[in-house]
Amino acid sequence: MTMTFQQRALSDILTRSKRINLRNKCCRDVFQCLSFSSPLTLNQPTRTTARPSSSLPCQTNTTNRSISAKTAFRQFRIGNDVMFARNSPHDQQHHNHVLQQVSFSTSAMENNDDDDTNASSSSTSHRYTLQRRSGIRNVAIVAHVDHGKTTLVDELLKIASSSTSSTTTPSESSSPSETDNPAHLNRLMDSGELEKERGITITSKVTRLDYASPSGTRAVINVVDTPGHADFAGEVDRILSTVDGVVLVVDAGEGPKSQTKYVLGRALSLRLVPIVVLNKADRAESLGRLENGETELEVMDLFEALGAEGDQMEYRTLFGSARGGWVTESVEAALKVAEKGGSSDGVEGVMTMRGLLDAILEDIPAPAVHWYGDDDRKGEQLVEKEPQDFDGQPFSMTATTVGYDNFLGRTCTGRIYSGKIQSGDSIALLRPRTDNDDDNPSNGPTAQISGVFANRGVSRVPLDPPVAYAGDIVTLTGVPESMKVGDTLTSAGNRVPVAVETPPLAPPTLSCLFGANNGPLAGKEGTIVTSSKVRERLIKETDNNVTLTVEKCESDAEKTVVLGRGELQIGILVEQMRREGYEMIITPPQILTKTCPDTGKKLEPYEEVVIDVDAEYSGSVVNALTGARKGVLVEMMDDKQGKTRMKFEVPSRGLLGFGPEIATFTRGTAVMHHCYLEDREYAGNMIIGSDKGKLVANDSGKATLFALESLSARGTLFVAPGDMVYPGMVVGENNKSGDLEVNPVRAKATSNMRTQSKDEKLYLAPPKRMSVEELIGYMSEDEVIEVTPLSVRLRKAELDAGVRERAARTKKKQMEALKANKK
Repeated sequence: MTMTFQQRALSDILTRSKRINLRNKCCRDVFQCLSFSSPLTLNQPTRTTARPSSSLPCQTNTTNRSISAKTAFRQFRIGNDVMFARNSPHDQQHHNHVLQQVSFSTSAMENNDDDDTNASSSSTSHRYTLQRRSGIRNVAIVAHVDHGKTTLVDELLKIASSSTSSTTTPSESSSPSETDNPAHLNRLMDSGELEKERGITITSKVTRLDYASPSGTRAVINVVDTPGHADFAGEVDRILSTVDGVVLVVDAGEGPKSQTKYVLGRALSLRLVPIVVLNKADRAESLGRLENGETELEVMDLFEALGAEGDQMEYRTLFGSARGGWVTESVEAALKVAEKGGSSDGVEGVMTMRGLLDAILEDIPAPAVHWYGDDDRKGEQLVEKEPQDFDGQPFSMTATTVGYDNFLGRTCTGRIYSGKIQSGDSIALLRPRTDNDDDNPSNGPTAQISGVFANRGVSRVPLDPPVAYAGDIVTLTGVPESMKVGDTLTSAGNRVPVAVETPPLAPPTLSCLFGANNGPLAGKEGTIVTSSKVRERLIKETDNNVTLTVEKCESDAEKTVVLGRGELQIGILVEQMRREGYEMIITPPQILTKTCPDTGKKLEPYEEVVIDVDAEYSGSVVNALTGARKGVLVEMMDDKQGKTRMKFEVPSRGLLGFGPEIATFTRGTAVMHHCYLEDREYAGNMIIGSDKGKLVANDSGKATLFALESLSARGTLFVAPGDMVYPGMVVGENNKSGDLEVNPVRAKATSNMRTQSKDEKLYLAPPKRMSVEELIGYMSEDEVIEVTPLSVRLRKAELDAGVRERAARTKKKQMEALKANKK
């Protein structure tokens, strides 16, 4: 028999109560609320279409309604007199670490009570209040990697396109776009070349949906597709300030993962309204977790651990399948679809993705905007303003994405916070405020807007008429050339008093040195080879990639320091540059450390690592991460499918090169995800990496099959016959410790001497090819990666074998001296 949510919640409470012998009033009250004798349906809070009656984006109307099952369950779980046995002091400390990471000064955000209700400046005439813009919703789709965000956006595009196909959108022209042919929508938002190749979302993108609900209500829904990989979490950080709610997509068969915790924590700290979608509910592996409510309870635990407020805990939960194109609020209906092998035909209570769009219109509030004028609110209720009401208001907009168009010039995409903008208006640039700035806005460059565009799918469509109002997310052309992400645009003649503040970003965790290619093959495959051009390209990348920091190297003027969030982010940047014709070298990554201002101790970044692996390899994973890599096992649990899920807290430097290593000793069955946690005390010296040495070429030329066949017995080869090699280039991995000088260009002697093996056919296994991000974690301290448009090579930083040998002897003597001093 299928259990309802109340029954599953009561069963969980009974189990936990028996474990810790709870006998208090809180427990009895919850039992009464969730008892089977007085059934309680899991209805969502009373909702209105606009929900303008609150000064907070997430507040719902709870007047004269009975307590919901989620609220009752939460009151039991977080009661002051109740403490679950599973909540150890270590768990509480870990939750505090997460809250410290995802929270920031809410007084700087636009959705706060005090500062946003009565924002002040040096002139009292510029005080603003919060109001709402009618007829529009701004929502972000957030999730862990590969949980179905982009596929879900495709389905929303199809439904919105079909809902308005019979009418013409008054705010946009009839220019064709990808959404006009829904049959060809397949991960449309992943439009980049690398995104299509790797199947991941790298940059945040916004698309505009014109939706007509079954009741006849027409609204504009701006949907933001965000990356799910931790290395691109900065894309999520900058885009959440433009929306008023999030759709949290969770794989029903996997449950919340590390990046799910990060993006949800950010959203809750901004007090955004959440909607939870348990995706892939039609799969067989989701059946058991949905039936016993395991995924729902994990999501609820995550909300509580991240400090969700009472109104945020009243989130709507939908079950569905983005690929199947259906959604439902009934877990029983989702289970029936799963039992039927994914077919939703004839199942009562199952809707198309129109149900999710309707939920967005009902739950997500209209965007909060800045109103510079008389406060006409009634109590705490925010008044909804029509577009024409913003005439005469000062214009302000923050940039979340900047770019360049060969025909239109500099472009800027962002959310309008106040006033209106139209083609031909004069605007001025305001830089973000710092602690040393006064209250007066700085006089930035001015420009004239040449166009106002909206994004439909991945197409940029001009608005007709070319005008946008507060609450819209649009793209402007003709903005100042010095425009950067986080800057504010305002009217040149009617300025806002200060720049709109944006949330801070998580700090970078590692650094690499970029320089010009100085190898023997430099300039033969690429067109852009100088260090100045490489530095210019890296600086240009920081205009839009806000999580990257570029600095000049103090020790080597020809090199540039790049600070990033992870190996994948650096690897994606290098791959983009090599496809543009650049040649460069990259040094081994260095983890960034800092000094605690209070204790003076050295701190380094830690990350939370979640690994799903076959149970037979769980011991190997634990040994690998808790040994030399200084990790700590936090949680470990098994499932019925023979899989083990383990959660670790590991120093970031302990994860360098761990991806290929874990794939090797688990035979490719491990799935690893990690996310930045916090800075902690330095864990001490860490000796990691492969014990095996490298096969280093000692001659130049093209590698031959004859030479490589004999070298294949000594290790794993990285080159194939015909590849160009030179002295100092790494051509393979040695089976033994220590580097070995080899000759991969040796050819078979051409003479009249006959041998027994003359006519034998040579066989050679395919070489091991590694991507840039794999090589970043694999290379040793004395090696660099040489990147060209055609090749990615690993070589020694010092090509001369004699110099390397003398340096190795010197280093050995130094290590022996250190050991002697310790004794």
